[in-house]
Amino acid sequence: MIVASDVELRAGARLLMADVTFRVAAGDRIGLVGRNGAGKTTLTKVLAGEGQPAAGQVSRSGEIGYLPQDPRAGDPEMLARDRILSARGLDDVVTRLRRAETEMASEDPKVRDRAMDRYAKLDARFVAMGGYTAESEAARICHNLNLPDRILDQPLKTLSGGQRRRVELARILFSQSETLLLDEPTNHLDADSITWLREHLRNYGGGLVVISHDVELLEVVVNRVFHLDANRARIDLYNVGWKNYLKQRDTDEKRRQRERANAEKKAGALLAQADKMRAKATKAVAAQNMAKRAERLMGGLEEVRVQDKVAKLRFPTPAPCGKTPLMAEGLSKSYGSLEIFTSVDLAIDRGSRVVVLGLNGAGKTTLLRMLGGVERPDSGRLVPGHGLKIGYYAQEHETLDHDRTVLENMRSAAPDLDDTRVRTTLGSFLFSGEDVDKPAGVLSGGEKTRLALATLVVSSANVLLLDEPTNNLDPASRAEILDALAHFEGAVVLVTHDEGAVEALNPERVVLLPDGVEDLWNAEYAELVSLA
Repeated sequence: MIVASDVELRAGARLLMADVTFRVAAGDRIGLVGRNGAGKTTLTKVLAGEGQPAAGQVSRSGEIGYLPQDPRAGDPEMLARDRILSARGLDDVVTRLRRAETEMASEDPKVRDRAMDRYAKLDARFVAMGGYTAESEAARICHNLNLPDRILDQPLKTLSGGQRRRVELARILFSQSETLLLDEPTNHLDADSITWLREHLRNYGGGLVVISHDVELLEVVVNRVFHLDANRARIDLYNVGWKNYLKQRDTDEKRRQRERANAEKKAGALLAQADKMRAKATKAVAAQNMAKRAERLMGGLEEVRVQDKVAKLRFPTPAPCGKTPLMAEGLSKSYGSLEIFTSVDLAIDRGSRVVVLGLNGAGKTTLLRMLGGVERPDSGRLVPGHGLKIGYYAQEHETLDHDRTVLENMRSAAPDLDDTRVRTTLGSFLFSGEDVDKPAGVLSGGEKTRLALATLVVSSANVLLLDEPTNNLDPASRAEILDALAHFEGAVVLVTHDEGAVEALNPERVVLLPDGVEDLWNAEYAELVSLA
């Protein structure tokens, strides 16, 4: 259980919420919603104990499983399978069992005998911990999250960002924690995994707080909704499911608007009468009382919700370039003995639109990193054409310097722009005032997305490499980026699970990984987008 009492949260000097009190108990499945930057991620960090409130307190009982947006936990040398088993302390026993198995094959009888004795003791301990049943349970979770053995047997450092995130999600679901805090758990999941996760969370008996822009997950899973209102620095608590929350919120807003309109009408009449009465000295006191009454009428009202601001996004006017600004010839990549893809050829013509499809782990992100010059291929080469200017959006936001401020990141991206233009651009992406002085590392996932997109806007890139650009965005911000994508005049290479993003791009070609097959786009490929 988690109990928050009179909690106040701030982002620098900006107040996110004040005097917030609530509890998360067994059976509560809470959808935490609000616009990007409202404080959802900040609140979940505080609830998980990874941050402190500016005021108030948070008490916790029982184990808490926390999935942040960008999980980097665990020894990078640890196998993915061991990372998952470590949630119940089984990884150490499994490692020692493997070591004993190796030594049991020794030709030295003393080493072999000691290993056999140690193996028997470790196996007994493993059984006592429910190890074999737990391994079967972990395997079932991994299967449903599309984590095959070839990924589980790899060190964490060799996994893509999406694979790492699925390993952490599997670990948390395996942990038997009494309370789960999940920040965008469907990111990087294919359609089948998302369907399984929805049902799994719907049947979860502990406490759950989930941040998600997956409306279907919210409809299926949540039985309470906490809405973070960034304009009023408060949380509105709704003890109903998602659909009833939407109806109730709309009803409450219409009621507030009616009450305010009536109060404004009455207050206006009182003030008009008070102005007439002030002219007569004998009625000055009465006029003053009328004015005070009008003030009380307005002061007792709930604030009407202000329309959330949305970042205004337009991708850059592309710099002039030749007919084929970028070519890739025979690109291959392996991690150890694991082959990701081989002999990928690709020609990016001026203004072309290409979608890269493949199952999780097929190398989509790796290919974009190579095209962007961030990662070197094992073989093959990139051939830059005349005037090539690349803009790379990375799904893990590694193009941002997390130790530098928002303003410093923008200045690095556009060194030729003056300070006024840089701040104006940041303002259009909802970074203003002291927000521009925050380190990029403390931003929420949605804010990092906005900052990374802002750096693209000032880049004058003629080839955009976009890796899951709609992840972590609220519906209004997602609509902005889809519209910008539809109107961009340069070339685009897109990796996404978002069918709407592909529709907005209106692609001409598709590249299928890991085989590297290139084909003209057709409607049949659209059905693969959410599955890939």
